Amino acid sequence: QVQLVESGGGLVQPGGSLRLSCAASGNIFRINRRGWYRQAPGKERELVATFTSGGSTNYADSVKGRFTISRDNTKTTVYLQMNSLKPEDTAVYYCHAVGTIREYWGQGTQVTVSS
Repeated sequence: QVQLVESGGGLVQPGGSLRLSCAASGNIFRINRRGWYRQAPGKERELVATFTSGGSTNYADSVKGRFTISRDNTKTTVYLQMNSLKPEDTAVYYCHAVGTIREYWGQGTQVTVSS
């Protein structure tokens, strides 16, 4: 089993920044991809940013140039640096991991962008 715990969400004004963290524990050796998704009210969950199994990154068009996904040297914690936030970035952000036989989700952290 793998456990994912997010932190770092909150309320921020438009144009502001937040950094989300996702700490993985358990059988992390089973993980071969990590990333972030989000779900806004009344909308489907969508990909925000991911690391592929080869280590390259992939971003949604709506966040390119504003968000950056990174990870620590041990690869247990993945971060999402969010700059130039917009009201349309308001959503619950979920940490995601793909293992050898299943995928895993964190509990989600709320990000609200509002003046």
